[in-house]
Amino acid sequence: MNGAATKRAALFVASLASFLTPFMGSSVNIALPSIGQEFGMNAVLLSWVATSYLLAAAVFLVPFGRIADMHGRKRIFTFGIVLYTLSSLLCATSTSATLLISFRVLQGIGGAMIYGTGVAILTSVFPVGERGKALGINVAVTYSGLSLGPLLGGLLTQHFGWTSIFLANVPLGLIIIALVFWKLKGEWAEAKGEKFDFGGSLIYSLMLVAIMYGFSVLPAMLGRCLVAAGALGILAFVKWEMKAASPVLDINLFRNNRVFTFSNLAALINYSATFAVAFFLSLYLQYVRGLSPQEAGLILVSQPVVMAIFHPLLAGFQIESSPE
Repeated sequence: MNGAATKRAALFVASLASFLTPFMGSSVNIALPSIGQEFGMNAVLLSWVATSYLLAAAVFLVPFGRIADMHGRKRIFTFGIVLYTLSSLLCATSTSATLLISFRVLQGIGGAMIYGTGVAILTSVFPVGERGKALGINVAVTYSGLSLGPLLGGLLTQHFGWTSIFLANVPLGLIIIALVFWKLKGEWAEAKGEKFDFGGSLIYSLMLVAIMYGFSVLPAMLGRCLVAAGALGILAFVKWEMKAASPVLDINLFRNNRVFTFSNLAALINYSATFAVAFFLSLYLQYVRGLSPQEAGLILVSQPVVMAIFHPLLAGFQIESSPE
C-alpha cells in the first residue's frame, strides 16, 4: 500500500504536468500569427508549428506508454519532463521556421512521455476506491491549462512576444523535475520482463504519419494515397496486435467493452473538432478581424471553459466503464 505522502506527491506532480502540456498547446495557437510574421511563414507552413507537436506526441504516445510499463513509469515520466522543458527553451531561442518546427517535434516526444505515464502513475499509486477522485482532480487541472492557455498566451504574446510562451514553461518544468526527485518515491513497472512489440509500434507510427501528413496535403493525389495507406495501416495494426504475444496496445480493451470504446470515440471526435476550431479562429481573429493577441485570447478562452464543464462527465463515464 502506498503511503499518504506518496499519493499526495504523485497527484501534485501529475497534475502540474497535466496543466503544463495543454497550456502549451492552447496558448501556442494564439501566438501563431506573431510567429508567422517573424519567420515569414504561410498558413500551411504555420500549421506545422502545431501539427509537428501533435504528430510527434501521437506517434510516440503508445510506444512510450508500453516502454514505461516495462521499465518504470516514473523513469519515463522524468525523461519526458526533462525533454519537454529543454525543448521549450530551444523553441524560444529558434532563429528560423525549420528550427522551431524541429524543436516542436522534440517537445511532442517529451509530451508523449508525459501523457503516457502521468495518469498511469496515479492509477498505480491510488487504489480503486480513491482513483476516481484523483483522476477527477487531474482532469480538472488539465482543463484549467486549456482554459488559461488562450488568455495567458494572448497576454504574454502581446506584451512580451511569442517566445515568452515557451519560456514560461521552463520554470514550471524545473519545479516538476525537482518534485519528482525530492518527493515522488518508488517506481512502477507492471509489465517488467515482457518483450517490446517493435512490429506493432512501427505499423502504428507509420499509420499515423501517413494519415496526418496525408490530410495536410489534400486534395493532392499524394494526400489521397497517404490517407488510404493510413486507413489500411489501421487494419494491419489491429490484425498484428491481436496476434502479438505482448501487444503495444491491447485491442481486447476495446473489443470487450463497447461503452469504453464509444466513449473514447466520442472524445476523439470532440478533440478533433475543437483543436481545429481553435487553430482557425486564432488566424481569423488576428489576420482577418485585426484583433490583438490579447483580444483573440479573450474570445478563444470561452471554448475550453465550456469543455471544462462538460468533459469531466465524459471522463467519469470512461473511468466507470473502463476495464480493470
